[in-house]
Amino acid sequence: MNYENRDMLGIYKNSQEYGPGPRLMGANTLIGDNVYNLQEEHLGDIKEIMLDVPNGKIAYAVMSMGGVFTLGEKLFAVPWSALTLDPKNKRFTMDMAKARFENAPGFSSDHWPNMADEVWVTNLHTYYHPVEM
Repeated sequence: MNYENRDMLGIYKNSQEYGPGPRLMGANTLIGDNVYNLQEEHLGDIKEIMLDVPNGKIAYAVMSMGGVFTLGEKLFAVPWSALTLDPKNKRFTMDMAKARFENAPGFSSDHWPNMADEVWVTNLHTYYHPVEM
């Protein structure tokens, strides 16, 4: 299921070139959207969107991979800047090899990291946006 299928308000049925979507989208319609890499491999789906409330920005998409009904699934906090909307295929893409994503720092639904911890934030952004040498 993609964001258009979860659009209960009909905001994405607008055929105009502007607003509200896909440029402006309801956060709840993105929950469950698939994420693929550039090699067309399915990496997971968006489980939650974390907002940086004081700054008024989206901080992370929490992605899930594997498992059935949350049993055995691994969660990943992915910086929003690492994701790109693919409106043609109604999904998100991320420029990362599947093996690298599978080895990304993850967590379980029972043990969320402290996403406000500056060391955690720095390490996470470094993993998803490594400085090219």
